[in-house]
Amino acid sequence: MKLGELYIISAPSGAGKTTLVNALLASLDNIQISVSYTTRPPRAKEVNHRDYVFLDEETFEQYQQQNRFLESAKVFKYSYGTSKDWVEEKLKAGIDVVLEIDWQGARIVKSITDCVSIFLLPPSKQDLKKRLELRNQDKKEVIEYRMEQANEEISHYAEYDYVVVNDDFEKAAQELIAIIRARRLVTARQKVQYQELISELLA
Repeated sequence: MKLGELYIISAPSGAGKTTLVNALLASLDNIQISVSYTTRPPRAKEVNHRDYVFLDEETFEQYQQQNRFLESAKVFKYSYGTSKDWVEEKLKAGIDVVLEIDWQGARIVKSITDCVSIFLLPPSKQDLKKRLELRNQDKKEVIEYRMEQANEEISHYAEYDYVVVNDDFEKAAQELIAIIRARRLVTARQKVQYQELISELLA
């Protein structure tokens, strides 16, 4: 049985991660995104269990104590976590899984399981700030805080297997897709998928 592959995609807030991941999911089959758990309040148009699973702090802490998270971290004053059972279930079913998590979560996941990590960079700080402002989701002080945190997040880019710069959206999307397609062709995965064919060819 071919196992799915686990992908981590990280980026500073405003770098276009969610839009690029949505393009990736629309272009490839047999790949799903893990919906993170969070204590952050929902933004306008966000739907529970679609965008995030929204929990209060007490429930989140209970889930941590019950070891229900593959990883969890505090980001921008709120807690985020990834469901361990959901990820394991999808991977065992042969489905590739994408985690949209920050460098803290990525470091935890990489320490306990095999995965492929990708970091998305904005083309400039000016562009990053402009994107945050155009989202019209956060107050001015929140945007300033996110810009301060961007330096910390970007400083961890070298810990990742791949780096994609989101300067041109179509180009960045195609680069992400190319990474997944190439990973699906590695010998270890092809050996499992085409075991019968290879045995026949070698008979």
